[in-house]
Amino acid sequence: MHDKAEGDAAPVKKNGKGLLVKLVLGLVLVGAGGGGTFMAVQAGMLGEHGEEKPREKDLPKLLKKGDEDPYAAKSEGKEGEGPAEIEGEGGSEYKTSYYNFTDDFTSNLRNSTALVQISLACSTRRDGRVLMWLKKHELAIRSAVLVVLADTPEEEVLTPEGKQRLAKRLTGAINQVLTDTEGFGGVDKVYFKSFLVQ
Repeated sequence: MHDKAEGDAAPVKKNGKGLLVKLVLGLVLVGAGGGGTFMAVQAGMLGEHGEEKPREKDLPKLLKKGDEDPYAAKSEGKEGEGPAEIEGEGGSEYKTSYYNFTDDFTSNLRNSTALVQISLACSTRRDGRVLMWLKKHELAIRSAVLVVLADTPEEEVLTPEGKQRLAKRLTGAINQVLTDTEGFGGVDKVYFKSFLVQ
């Protein structure tokens, strides 16, 4: 009987060891599956896709004539003073707002002893944030405008076509400053209020 007891004991040990290995292996697999699922949910591959939509950027909007600008500068005058702004029925369907730069721009011209002095304004058909940003970043915009002027040859500022090309480059430089600082340009055109070459 002693032999049978030893024979019975060996298979029990073997079955116990196999059960322990299966249990550990099962726990490892469950843990790996749970970790993989967690990572997939965090990466956005699993889960409710329609529940959380990516937020749209809050960029300045085009303003149609007659629309109220939620970002318009508040006037300091009393209500009822001065005529109300009236939009024409023809032309563009969008409202145009203008920004006047406070000081003139004076620069030398490329490969020339000539100087150019200009006074600028620009326009936007977007809401009042663009005008706020122009005022806020006027110093950086002045620097960019002066760089463009200094890189302009004298021959270009003497013709109407050259001035138009310069206006387009200035529009691009201003929009680049606004895009770099605020994430959006919004300036449609640059206008010369005065233009002097000496």
